[in-house]
Amino acid sequence: MAQSTPRSAELAQLLRTGPFHLALRSALTERGLALTRVQHKLAQRGITIGVTSLSYWQQGARRPQRPESLRAVRALEEVLELPAYSLHRLLVPEGGARPEAERPPARSYRSLMAPATALQQLFGELEAPADGGLHTVGHHERVRIGPERRLLARESLQVVRAHRDGVDRYVAIHRGDPGCDPSRVRVRAAENCRLGRVRGHAEAGVVVAELLFDARLRAGDTHVFGYVFEDGSGGPSTEYLRGFSFAGGQYVLQVRFDEAALPVRCARFAQTSAGAPRSGRQELTLNGHRAVHLVEQGVRPGILGIAWDWG
Repeated sequence: MAQSTPRSAELAQLLRTGPFHLALRSALTERGLALTRVQHKLAQRGITIGVTSLSYWQQGARRPQRPESLRAVRALEEVLELPAYSLHRLLVPEGGARPEAERPPARSYRSLMAPATALQQLFGELEAPADGGLHTVGHHERVRIGPERRLLARESLQVVRAHRDGVDRYVAIHRGDPGCDPSRVRVRAAENCRLGRVRGHAEAGVVVAELLFDARLRAGDTHVFGYVFEDGSGGPSTEYLRGFSFAGGQYVLQVRFDEAALPVRCARFAQTSAGAPRSGRQELTLNGHRAVHLVEQGVRPGILGIAWDWG
């Protein structure tokens, strides 16, 4: 019988987000089974498959597609003691349609952040594609609200995985509060990246910044990097939210308030898109360090945030 839970956090994450070949490779490594041994165990279940094919699958050089190959994948789940359909669904999601690429389920950023036209213009100036080739594995974000109730800074430590070869940059987005002056926003590359081009849209109060890596990532590679947006130019802040194009990964958001400006109430919320009603509201209590936070273990495409009321 297959186990209900993989032993390693990395394998569990890959089974949620893919891609298939990395999930298979991680499972093989965790179980410590040579491909010849896997082939033997499959043969015991009536599945005939070559070691070369198994090797191609875990390298990403070939993708199981034919019905007999998908039956072999289901048998592999048993051999590797994985949850039922955990590998299979990375190849054939619900509804039977095959994914176009080995990446997590995605949603257009245009549906998540308003105004979409401003973002489209800024991305065009940076010649950045809609899909930058990266999805987030983990993101820890800290927001600081000053004594005048303004968003002073937000600091991000982010872990990403490439779902295509050749990725060497990430485009970070900052949407200021009403009255934000993009010309006064400062961007700082804090860890494992360099600051590239920065563009702002005055009417929308949006800034986008290129964060350059020192090497090109291959599909499946991970990268850890940090960056900071320093603002303070907008009016009183009443919420902070983040849009997620891709499913999967952990997100941690902490908002810290100045002792001279404490909100009367705080709550987390979620949205499926920028214009959708908010759901999942949960009251949050300030701790002794004047901060509130949320933790989302498996992010879905959409929006997560914290709102507060000054009273």
